[in-house]
Amino acid sequence: MPISPTATRPTGAASRAATCSPTASASTSPRASCTAAPFRRTSTAPTVIPAFLVHVTRPLRVALIGAREEVIEAAVGNFAKATPWHAFRAISHGYFSPSETGAILADLAAFDPDVTLVALGSPAQEIWMDAHIGPGHGRLVFGVGALFDFVSGVVPRAPELVRNLRLEWVYRLMVEPGRLWRRYILGNPVFLYRVLRYKYSGSRLEPRAAR
Repeated sequence: MPISPTATRPTGAASRAATCSPTASASTSPRASCTAAPFRRTSTAPTVIPAFLVHVTRPLRVALIGAREEVIEAAVGNFAKATPWHAFRAISHGYFSPSETGAILADLAAFDPDVTLVALGSPAQEIWMDAHIGPGHGRLVFGVGALFDFVSGVVPRAPELVRNLRLEWVYRLMVEPGRLWRRYILGNPVFLYRVLRYKYSGSRLEPRAAR
């Protein structure tokens, strides 16, 4: 899925979650009144990140971590072609050992990125970011899953119709069954069970204190 500015710019109702206009109140200062509008695009990293990079016209330093070495290099090339005003750097592929983490973080801090994209798969990328990412490792840090595979063109993205039907996971399972069957065949029912248990148990998640 090599990206292009025209392909990734959302337009019309597909780009808005709400339409807001200022209204006056007799008892308060003017405030915004918002009316919900359909959000037809999926809000996954392969949709959001390319659109974000296209719409931000101020040059950014963007660091990439994850995927295979040839994949991340191809992703850097395609990102740079689509948004040449940003500076992209492949910090590391995703198959590093724990002993290499310190050197990767040092390289990341030396680059001083505005945005860091981490593609180690879920939940590994979230666990890694929570454990290691700190000041100087990126003003915005995203876990992006299969983004580099799509942008590099190594793995095809689901057709837009399938994505609009919210069935991209079925397409991905068909394309990579050996890698993704556990996530979707076993993981989806477990996830739904936990959501329903949380919803009907009346429990509330307590926010974790900042470290």
